[in-house]
Amino acid sequence: MTAPSTFGLSSEARNLHWLLTNLVEEVPGIQSVAVVSSDGLLLLSSDPGRNAGAREALEVRPTGPRGSSADLATIVSGIGSLTIGAARLMESGPVKHTMVAMDEGSLFVMSISDGSLLGVHGAADCDMSVVAYHMALFVGRAGHVMTPELRSELRQSLEAESTGSAR
Repeated sequence: MTAPSTFGLSSEARNLHWLLTNLVEEVPGIQSVAVVSSDGLLLLSSDPGRNAGAREALEVRPTGPRGSSADLATIVSGIGSLTIGAARLMESGPVKHTMVAMDEGSLFVMSISDGSLLGVHGAADCDMSVVAYHMALFVGRAGHVMTPELRSELRQSLEAESTGSAR
């Protein structure tokens, strides 16, 4: 996880950290994860260096979002905005999820609630259906707690961490 400690966070925020850690550790092929607010701000992320599969992939070929959760958040936000705009133009209702399969990896973006998004960068050999299933479980568990207060708390936690690590 990006945040080294969940000390001082609400039970909802600690639960989201636990859910994200569980997603990364339990699902083979996940390299990094980001939860992004509707305005594109990173709220929660995994640390690719803590995931053994991601470490091996980075050692072999350091590509992708370069290990930066901010890079993944930017990509997730952009794809989310693009697909939401496309759905509006096509009058097809809200976007549920987006999957991008590439030669050397995959990207999954799923709506959580009120514009928040869950983004996953997966390895080329990950089982896309397993990743999508576990993302849906995360969304089902996290969606009802993603209140404006919780988003603000998560954002403040990331900002406090970044100013603390910059010293």
